Amino acid sequence: MFESEKLMNEATRAQGAGDPFWHLHDEDFEAPFMTPHLTSKGSVFMGGRNAVSLNGNWRFVIDPMREGLRQRWFEHDNHSIDEWIVPRDYDDGGWQTIPVPGCWTMQRGEWLRYEGAAWYSREFEADAPTGGDRVFLRIGAANERARVFVNGAFCGLHIGGSTPFFIDATSQIQTGNNLVMIEVDSTRRSEAVPMQHTDWFNHGGLYRDVELFTVPAVHISHLFVRLAENGVAVDLTLSSGEDGTAIIAIEGLVKARITVHAGTGSTVLDCTPELWSPDNPKLYNVTASFDADMVTDKVGFRTIERKGRKILLNGNPLSLRGIGVHEEDRDVGKCSDEADIRRRFAHLKDLGANIARAAHYPHHELVARIADEMGILLWEEIPVYWAIAFDNPPTFDNARNQLIELIRRDANRASVILWGVGNENADTDARLSFMRGLVETARTEDPSRLVTAACLINRETFRIEDRLAAHLDVIGLNQYFGWYEPGFEGLERLLANSNPDRPVVISETGADAVAGLNGPDTRLFTEEYQARILTRQVEIAARTKYVVGTFIWLLYDFRTDRRQTRHQRGWNLKGVVAADKTTRKLGFAALTRAYQQHFRDPE
Repeated sequence: MFESEKLMNEATRAQGAGDPFWHLHDEDFEAPFMTPHLTSKGSVFMGGRNAVSLNGNWRFVIDPMREGLRQRWFEHDNHSIDEWIVPRDYDDGGWQTIPVPGCWTMQRGEWLRYEGAAWYSREFEADAPTGGDRVFLRIGAANERARVFVNGAFCGLHIGGSTPFFIDATSQIQTGNNLVMIEVDSTRRSEAVPMQHTDWFNHGGLYRDVELFTVPAVHISHLFVRLAENGVAVDLTLSSGEDGTAIIAIEGLVKARITVHAGTGSTVLDCTPELWSPDNPKLYNVTASFDADMVTDKVGFRTIERKGRKILLNGNPLSLRGIGVHEEDRDVGKCSDEADIRRRFAHLKDLGANIARAAHYPHHELVARIADEMGILLWEEIPVYWAIAFDNPPTFDNARNQLIELIRRDANRASVILWGVGNENADTDARLSFMRGLVETARTEDPSRLVTAACLINRETFRIEDRLAAHLDVIGLNQYFGWYEPGFEGLERLLANSNPDRPVVISETGADAVAGLNGPDTRLFTEEYQARILTRQVEIAARTKYVVGTFIWLLYDFRTDRRQTRHQRGWNLKGVVAADKTTRKLGFAALTRAYQQHFRDPE
């Protein structure tokens, strides 16, 4: 008898003959699979590891009725449908496949707006670990929660759609053929991060790399290397509380020993690296080892700090000529690859910009690596977006975990200068407590960078009065004067009325424009109107002493179901480049000119 049939019989006896197991509530079947994996309780440093890619075509089926957990599909044998004695409701055969990485929303027209559970499965060859080695699956991102099963056993649940997570499959891996099944659920939830109401498209799927790798029993779980006052600071963390000695080397500079006690070790290396900057994106090869484990990374060394109303890079005042970017593609959805990332950064450089805001969730990890190489600054953030359930402790745990996963992934990326903890949240007591907790988490995990959030303005007094501002290093202001609010009088009044003691950036502003729609610059949705708005926004912000930069919203048009006018039809058209990522609007040239004239780096 199949395990699912046993479960059905037990449920039927418990509920009565007329109420079989499929009538039970979802939570009854989810209960054994609800323990989330938290990176704050352990991770693996990936630099230099030999991983086996599990990318490619996976078997796939949508599960709108949540039958996968009810019927325990992960326990079914792999007999062909032609060999069945009794029918089932799921066939793990090859009749339907989907690419990984990929978004199911982009694979078939009928799946474009499907939100719910779906199942992925594939077989792979492996060797059972020996000598205490451990085997992990690393999943780059799965939107929005994922349950992982290996050879029929539940291995972990991850919540959060944009950060990588690790599944320890050591006890399940067998020599020869293995089966991994992953339930991915893109359902929007009021208590999730983000919550159910957002202004971008909800793509479902395993949309980043899936990898399998083996590490020693004691391995390096985190390595944080950055410039310090008297050299290079190194923090190393092991997977367990071992004592011993680690070796750290920075090619061409230094090699030293680190004493490790109870699984952690810290030191400051006596060396003077050449400084990383947008004009000189110098990177060093870094190697760290402990017993049988060794990892590598390429690291740039620079400082970023706030002094009064200024941001200093390597001690020099910095102006931020920025633009926002969504991880969205007309043809492949939320997927990114190296060519796509390099294209967006080439556009950014053509604009004369020096920083991208990777909104509103963690983007592909290649973004920061390529930014390091190309000399582009980054603002990275988590999707604490709009009306999060700020009074719900599990929601905070979710947000905090996503922040930690992002920081640990990109801790060694010189390009990242700002951690963003939220976007456009109303100033309430619950929100202030929630956000202060995230700010404290960011500073505990990484005291070497600045913390920001995109705040709202007080529309009664036209001042910067968000209470969170006092806890940030850099205050972000989202405002759309000239678009959602006619004219610029309100912006000038806001900037004149405010007197912050720390730097401010305009974190969002812009206007929609239909590529190819031309007309007077007073007509909404024309390219001319967008060009005028961007020019005036940059001009006004640049003459305000405490405003150190502007992030125009945004680089490319992107898909969002909130926008349903005749012009938009499911797209936000504020990009200075159309959704084809080729066609430049007049706003592109206007912004380039404005950045050439304003927001130059101070002497």
